[in-house]
Amino acid sequence: MTIKDIQQALARAGFATGPIDGIWGRATIAAVKAFQKQKGLAVDGIAGPQTVAALGAASPAAPGEAPTAGRAVPLVWLEEAKHLLGLKEGPGAIDNPVILDWAKDLGQGMYKSDDIAWCGLFVGHCIGATLPEEPLPSGLLGARSWERFGHATQPTPGAVIVFWRVSPASGKGHVGFYLGEDDDAYCILGGNQSDRVSVAWVSKARFVASRWPATVAQATTGAVRLANNGQPLSVREA
Repeated sequence: MTIKDIQQALARAGFATGPIDGIWGRATIAAVKAFQKQKGLAVDGIAGPQTVAALGAASPAAPGEAPTAGRAVPLVWLEEAKHLLGLKEGPGAIDNPVILDWAKDLGQGMYKSDDIAWCGLFVGHCIGATLPEEPLPSGLLGARSWERFGHATQPTPGAVIVFWRVSPASGKGHVGFYLGEDDDAYCILGGNQSDRVSVAWVSKARFVASRWPATVAQATTGAVRLANNGQPLSVREA
């Protein structure tokens, strides 16, 4: 079940989500909470398995519309990350106001310039904006802080993947979202990769942790095999 499927189901059930645009925004979260309250479900704004099942039962597919197979829980934080692909730092001394707004929304008042590494900020925005009940790690601007996020999982689509930088003991690192892997590297969707939101391959030798949101049912997809196509394994890291 995609985000747009959920928005359409909510609209058919009489809950306003704002534009049916496939974006997991505040209006959609509010509509999910209202639906959950009506159905006697836990009111958390997360489209978990029970909510998705209830939506399917309450709002069958419209005439001529094929039902969504499996009614899978959407990885709303990963969808937000995908929407942001291509967003980049401002040129020179100019900061991108979108990146600065992420910091403001997350209460990171010390973040004043997109010249400061923002891979952790990007992950924090994607999760904080789409999973309102999910606890974020303290010091979320630091990539290695995400080792404490949620709970441990095997690398699987949507998982937060943490890497070391310089050395395992340096405290420095990089963080992003898992998309897939080959024998040598993980394919990561992340921020501050060549100064933008992009997809990059990062060596498995630098893997530190794979983490999953505590408020979302554990994914069962597991590893996804992808072809590296000769791309370099290193990226500009936070």
